[in-house]
Amino acid sequence: MERNTKSRMPQIGEAIFCIAYLVFDLIAAVIFFVDAKGSQAILLFGVLTLLLGGGDAFHLVPRIIRAFCGDSPKVQWWSGLGLMVSSITMTLFYVLLFYVWKAIFPRVSYPAALLVLTWVSAAVRIALCAFAQNNWFLPEGNPKWGIYRNLPFAVTGLCLTILFFLSGNTGGYGLWRMSVAIIISFACYFPVVLWAKKKPAVGMLMMPKTAAYVRMICMGLSLIGKVNIP
Repeated sequence: MERNTKSRMPQIGEAIFCIAYLVFDLIAAVIFFVDAKGSQAILLFGVLTLLLGGGDAFHLVPRIIRAFCGDSPKVQWWSGLGLMVSSITMTLFYVLLFYVWKAIFPRVSYPAALLVLTWVSAAVRIALCAFAQNNWFLPEGNPKWGIYRNLPFAVTGLCLTILFFLSGNTGGYGLWRMSVAIIISFACYFPVVLWAKKKPAVGMLMMPKTAAYVRMICMGLSLIGKVNIP
């Protein structure tokens, strides 16, 4: 039993990190809703944060259970379902982030094609996630379909990266840093998509990817109380 526990220590460490992340996300969402005081941007940040944590919980909770209690067919099934759900909610996260940006920067112009491309790429990504060929419920998944469904996701992320670069430091909010966080999250995410099945250690990149999302939420929290946030 002791040897088995020691062999699972990296998984347990990851599980503790995931628990801390989910608790942080829930607390942050509550703060957004309580302190919004009629601000559309802050309310949207609350919805966005709840969507992020809720979607991630679908695949993180099975990972937490696996770390502490071991694997089982039931845990594998829930893990597969969780990956599918979180793939969809993460896509919606970026669509909603576009509207958060619009609420914060109503006077900053942007190419209309960015909004169209964000919606189209997100819709294609969600549609691809629905195909059975993804093999969500099989341990090996489908690496080729992992690439297919994540190519439009990369386009969605690129659109938001450009958007936050366009607004720069408008209002003194420093939200150009959101672009940096998005780039970091994708830079950590794609190696996992490409190689984690063959090299499980690559999966540890999901931790800095998650940290990048925590940073995004913290940027939202820093906006609370700013008089110019509509």
